[in-house]
Amino acid sequence: METNSLEKEQKINRLLNSQPSGVVYLSSWLTENGFSTQLLNRYKKSNWLYSIGTGAWMRVGEEPGYEGAIYALQQQCDQSIHLGGKTALSLLGKAHYLELSAQQVIVFGGSKEKLPAWFTNYDWGVKVNYFSTSFLPAKVGLQDLERGNFSLKISNPIRALMECLYLAPKKQDLVECYEIMQGLNNLRPNQVYDLLKQCTSIKVKRLFLYMGEKSNHDWFKYMDAEKIDIGKGKRSLVKDGVYIAKYAITVPKALAEYE
Repeated sequence: METNSLEKEQKINRLLNSQPSGVVYLSSWLTENGFSTQLLNRYKKSNWLYSIGTGAWMRVGEEPGYEGAIYALQQQCDQSIHLGGKTALSLLGKAHYLELSAQQVIVFGGSKEKLPAWFTNYDWGVKVNYFSTSFLPAKVGLQDLERGNFSLKISNPIRALMECLYLAPKKQDLVECYEIMQGLNNLRPNQVYDLLKQCTSIKVKRLFLYMGEKSNHDWFKYMDAEKIDIGKGKRSLVKDGVYIAKYAITVPKALAEYE
């Protein structure tokens, strides 16, 4: 009996140590690795684990953070949910004037991906704004970012700005998007081109190309922008704006006149 108990103790120890500290443990992943709900409840009683909601556990002595929760969704159930938009740009140092310690974070996931109830019900100390969309392919345009004990997949600068443009103008200011674009002077033309080719949002493609050209960046000159399909017909993003004939979009006057 004691040997069996010791073996189980070593088994849970090995499993818990297989994940970095600060990471959430998903019940689905624990079950796949041989730990039944009954066994997990026993570990809870033994003060090894504690529940942060149905389907999610933490090691006793560790506090959960939203980044450790996103890591679990990425690594333990292979989801494309990631930090994106302005949050990713801030973390990458591409939006210095943006409030990094803002009480809001932007998270993107695929059109069929939802944040689980344990995630949405938990108080992370920040407001999590989740956007489920497939205007860009899942897992394309992501990069690794070290976050203490683990590495998190977040949007690279190109994808992050496209995500900002996807949210504009209702949930993201277009002038702010342009200010971010001005700072992205060392992008790789082939990477920009590849992501634009795979983007299905006409609005995002038109705005990205318009802002890239307006910024006069070298990478824009080396990119075959003419081959990007920007659809047909006029798109009015704001009322009483300025019409940009080349890209058939109406943008805010403040953006059109921005030097």
